[in-house]
Amino acid sequence: MAATRFEIEKFDGETNFNLWQVRMMTILVQSGLKKVVTGKKPENLNKTEWEELDEKALSATQLCLANTVLQELLMEKTSSALWKRLETLYATKSLANRLVLKQCLFTFRMNEGEPLRDHISQFITLLNDLKNVEVHIDDEDQAMLLLCSLPPSYKSFGETLIYGKDKLSFEDVKGHLLSRDKLDNDLHLDSKLSFW
Repeated sequence: MAATRFEIEKFDGETNFNLWQVRMMTILVQSGLKKVVTGKKPENLNKTEWEELDEKALSATQLCLANTVLQELLMEKTSSALWKRLETLYATKSLANRLVLKQCLFTFRMNEGEPLRDHISQFITLLNDLKNVEVHIDDEDQAMLLLCSLPPSYKSFGETLIYGKDKLSFEDVKGHLLSRDKLDNDLHLDSKLSFW
């Protein structure tokens, strides 16, 4: 049976660390190396077997780092030490980082004409970044922040969602927005087809 090969963009320190971390951990899981990176040595492995697995996990992670990032981490000799150092450097939970992420979320706006799916994806990325630095945003607040980030053309749509409800959830708002987006795209496609 042939081995499956997974591709991942090298982390360069500029791209979203949290998304890279999820993808990298997925590759490590698929390779059977997650426990090594997290430092959880199974009792049934001897020291030599553990060191061999650690070497594989270390090299797999190093291969997914850009030279500029790798250069900062050359002194790390185990996969778990490398992973912890990456988190320290790029997933910092400092006050400044938390406040910058909050500011990004609270001022996040969609421009007219921007694809709605892209906007929602970026919004979810901001929420995940905040969750990773242990900032909890209430579900109802997430829903309202998403509605408030939409351009004026969505005003009546947002008001319709808010009024007459007992509860407002992020998933509900996201679902309605995506349904509206699909309907708009289908109508746009139908009008093009009927033109011909």
